[in-house]
Amino acid sequence: MAGLTQERVLEVLKQVKSPDGKSNIVDQDLVADLFVSECRVVFSIKVPAERASELEGLRQAAEKVVGVLPGAETVLVALTAEKQPGSPSTPPPAARKAPPKGAPLPAKQDVPGVKHIIAVASGKGGVGKSTTSANLALALSAMGLKVGLLDADIYGPSIPKLMGASGQPEVTENRIMKPLEAHGIKLMSIGFLVEEDTAMIWRGPMVVSALNQMLREVDWGELDTLIVDLPPGTGDVQLTMAQKVPLTGALVVSTPQDLALLDARRGIAMFEKVAIPVLGVVENMSHFICPDCGGTHEIFGHGGAKAEAEKMKVPFLGEVPLTMEIRQQSDSGVPITVSNPDSPIAKAYGVIAAGLWQGVMQPTGDAARSAPKIVVG
Repeated sequence: MAGLTQERVLEVLKQVKSPDGKSNIVDQDLVADLFVSECRVVFSIKVPAERASELEGLRQAAEKVVGVLPGAETVLVALTAEKQPGSPSTPPPAARKAPPKGAPLPAKQDVPGVKHIIAVASGKGGVGKSTTSANLALALSAMGLKVGLLDADIYGPSIPKLMGASGQPEVTENRIMKPLEAHGIKLMSIGFLVEEDTAMIWRGPMVVSALNQMLREVDWGELDTLIVDLPPGTGDVQLTMAQKVPLTGALVVSTPQDLALLDARRGIAMFEKVAIPVLGVVENMSHFICPDCGGTHEIFGHGGAKAEAEKMKVPFLGEVPLTMEIRQQSDSGVPITVSNPDSPIAKAYGVIAAGLWQGVMQPTGDAARSAPKIVVG
């Protein structure tokens, strides 16, 4: 019996007809980005952008034929929609108009068992968004909530490292993945499906398709909330997720300096355009606490995120300093809210989480706007 190899995968994929029905997806060179490792198979299928939605059945057929191969326990297939020469161009995300006020919004498919989905976003990378996502998920869990955490950063998945989780998801008979679990949080990340040093050279539509699978083809069970750690930025991936996923709201993470705040402003504006409530803003790395003298140093400035939140009329939920302990515990896979739950920093995350959840329970945002300011120093 042949082992699980790229050649074997391509051989069975010849059973899948091409969109024109004249050949198959392999002979027409539509299979790309094929990755095979141990029990995992990941690849994309190139299809015309204007036909991406109607060809979802093609993706499912490819996943099914590969899934019956011995040893293929996890199969992730995505459609990569590519614009064909001469086809009408699609306006970039920034140029797409928001639906007029009062107009019905496109229907969004719920995720079974998940009551609330909260996106954690940042206008730019390097502001500690993933660290914030992990600690807030743990803080919400400490409040007695059932919490899941989806790592939506395909290009730089960091949740497995932050949460100290490894391995690959178990797959049920109907091809549904079971999330991994760490510190009482259910987890899903592309980092569980590919090798750690694999470079994900995927285009936007393929990323969106993969994220949709990790969101909807996972047995999350009954969750009070699912935290989605979005990729940094405000590109097509973020906009598509905001339009297609039934988000309860979004949390924007920023550092205090002007450059980060400029990008955070764009993030807030993006969510407002697609009618997603901004539940709050968090100022991360608000100041540095010296481990030797205990003094505070405003390396990136201070208070900028709060001022920006007030200007944009969204709740400001609190600030978290930059400390050695946060970095050390994040690297160790045991976040500070678990390793030192009674520390001032863990308590800061706790109050921010409480303010966030208050905003979820009271959509008007009145309670969130009155949440106390948390300063650790």
